[in-house]
Amino acid sequence: MKHILSQRQGFTLIELMTVLVIVAIFAAIAIPSYQGYVRRAQASQAQQEIQRIAGELARWKSRNFNYLGYTPSAQTVQGGYPSTAFEVRDAAAGNPLLTATTASGQNWVIRVLNDDGKNYSFLMTSTGIQCKNKTKSNVSYTGCGTSATGKEDW
Repeated sequence: MKHILSQRQGFTLIELMTVLVIVAIFAAIAIPSYQGYVRRAQASQAQQEIQRIAGELARWKSRNFNYLGYTPSAQTVQGGYPSTAFEVRDAAAGNPLLTATTASGQNWVIRVLNDDGKNYSFLMTSTGIQCKNKTKSNVSYTGCGTSATGKEDW
């Protein structure tokens, strides 16, 4: 009896494969769920950053009586969208930068484009448009497409 117990040490291949299958099932469920969580967090951070920039623009106009000369501060969203994705432009024809000589300085547009087709690109304007779309080509300086093309208000 003592000899039989000493020979049975470790796990069989079937037991190891069963554990491996269970771990793979957990990973197949957990990884996409985590990636979705990260995308939602990044989108939320981008919306907060857009609103912060809109607040800066309001303060700029209260001091200067227009938006001419405004440039975004160095503070940007940490993680998620890169700072280069944030565009602050004049809402006049051609959408020049607010520092350009062709800018009128009466209205502004903030557009944030994301290359990930699973996450949102955003648009916010001084005239009240706030929309998002997962297809970045649908997000222009005037709108986010239609409901049929994936536009959502926020």
